[in-house]
Amino acid sequence: MQYITTPEQEQFRQTIRKLAEEKVAPRSAEIDRTGECPWDIFELFKANDLFGVAMPKECGGADADMITLCIFCEEMSRVDPACSNIVQSTWLASEPILIAGSPEQKKKYLTPLARGDGMFAFGLTERNAGSDAASMESIARLQGDNYILNGSKCFITNGSVSITYSIFAKTDPDRGVRGISAFIVPRDTPGFSIGKVEDKLGIRGSQVAELIFEDCPIPRENLLGEEGRGFTYAMMTLDRTRPHVAAQALGIAQGALDYAVKYARERVQFKAPIASLQAVQFMLADMAIQIEAARAMVYRTASAIDHKVPNLSYLSAIAKTFASDTAMRVTTDAVQIMGGYGYMKDQPVERMMRDAKITQIYEGTNQIQRVVISRALLA
Repeated sequence: MQYITTPEQEQFRQTIRKLAEEKVAPRSAEIDRTGECPWDIFELFKANDLFGVAMPKECGGADADMITLCIFCEEMSRVDPACSNIVQSTWLASEPILIAGSPEQKKKYLTPLARGDGMFAFGLTERNAGSDAASMESIARLQGDNYILNGSKCFITNGSVSITYSIFAKTDPDRGVRGISAFIVPRDTPGFSIGKVEDKLGIRGSQVAELIFEDCPIPRENLLGEEGRGFTYAMMTLDRTRPHVAAQALGIAQGALDYAVKYARERVQFKAPIASLQAVQFMLADMAIQIEAARAMVYRTASAIDHKVPNLSYLSAIAKTFASDTAMRVTTDAVQIMGGYGYMKDQPVERMMRDAKITQIYEGTNQIQRVVISRALLA
């Protein structure tokens, strides 16, 4: 499955690149330093209707294709993946509603999302259930017209700042993954509170928090799809959103290469720019090779999703793994090219290297992705 971007998609790319370079890049260092949610960037994205890009037209969105969504993630992450996560993680949380939600649920919850009324969050991970989602301990028991939700979630992106949450809990603990269900949980639900807000290595402006549920009454009408199908909805969601993470990693890598090239042209040693040294030239060439290969995989996967090609798990896992591994290698090499300066916090490649690491971890570690890939090969 080959991909060729349309003039409209490339125009969107230029729009996002201009927005990122002019409005987001000047704020990135401060956002990283403070670790606070950049609400001015949220308002910027809202004013530019970016939350609605992935939403259906009947909910006031643009119903854009996957290639367009990946373009946003790549271009915004060139300057700051934490700011990309403001929109990107909201799209992640909306995906279970898009997959399993009723028309009434979609209209009620996705319409305000498309307007940018607030962020959404996706709650799957728990302290004792990371890669092993089947070990989750959150329980939702049906009592009358409500499910009573008890438990907690951790490492939830946008967790402390969202207005609506897609939450997964066991409705039948004896059935393992077949006993997991999915729910829409508004922030003002009684018994729902925010726990620890994490202090992280990278993407520090993207708030990550613990969610706590104590006898939370979730109306039966907030069940997504069928009871016991939650794990299936979660995996379908990740098949469609791992390309966003891959595109995010791709953007981080491209941003680091751009900066390393600029530095190599300007930094003079031995009476010449270090770009004249073959050792540096070869490092830059290898960085570019890896980035272009990752870009091809990311957009091939996005095109496959747009064309409803089967076996998305395989392609999404490859794209996410290769692009995030590339981001880690490229940002490390960018720091190396800049030497001592690259190690200093007043240079953006130091932040890019820290930001890159999470792309190998969240939405399924790269080790789990290799399990997915190998199972598909051997099936």
